[in-house]
Amino acid sequence: MGPFDLLALEPPGWGANLLRGLANSVQIAFGAFGLGLLIGTAGAYGKLYGGKITRDLLGLYTTIVRAVPELILILILYFAVTDLVNQVVLAMGGERIQISGVLAGIAVLGVVQGAYATEVLRGAILAVPPGQIEAARAMGMPPVKLAWRITLPAMLGFAIPGLANLWLIATKDTALLAVVGFNELTQETRQAAGSTKAFFTFFLAAGAIYLVLTLVSSWVFARIEAWARRGEPRRSR
Repeated sequence: MGPFDLLALEPPGWGANLLRGLANSVQIAFGAFGLGLLIGTAGAYGKLYGGKITRDLLGLYTTIVRAVPELILILILYFAVTDLVNQVVLAMGGERIQISGVLAGIAVLGVVQGAYATEVLRGAILAVPPGQIEAARAMGMPPVKLAWRITLPAMLGFAIPGLANLWLIATKDTALLAVVGFNELTQETRQAAGSTKAFFTFFLAAGAIYLVLTLVSSWVFARIEAWARRGEPRRSR
């Protein structure tokens, strides 16, 4: 009996488990990607226009996060942040709380995403033609309005390819949360495979799910990039 024959014998509940794990993975990836964008936008502007201390601190942040393996960062941040929050709560006279695995996963991966997003967005801002920014400043446009009306729309086309890669990294990094017991897709797959001994079948299914997620995400980001670059002259390839 081959591995695909085994799949037909598995109870239908395992398929629901994989879909539940996929939903958890996508939920955390969305949250972490969004948090990373917020951190990255602030970090990029801080690195470009902040004071010396701000630039140094942001440089230290991006260097450490990009240098240390993500699994180690997840373990440190997950347990350290949880312990810190509980220490603060206990010091204020409260009782120890159990932090949601989803929120903790989003916070941990968001910090990791933010370091990479900082550099992606910083490079995209630097790619904006300086004449556009100088013209807006000459017209007396306030900094916030300049960023919203000129810099952000102009840099979006340059940033989308890098941000697309960060999104795909976020979807795969959710698998690392299995080490802290979160039931995302990889963890659910391991449990299903361990219970049924159909390892090839379930891990092949998980790989196919990740592939479909990647293909759909790539298509979506390609459409977003085409929209962001509308009106630009077509480049020869």
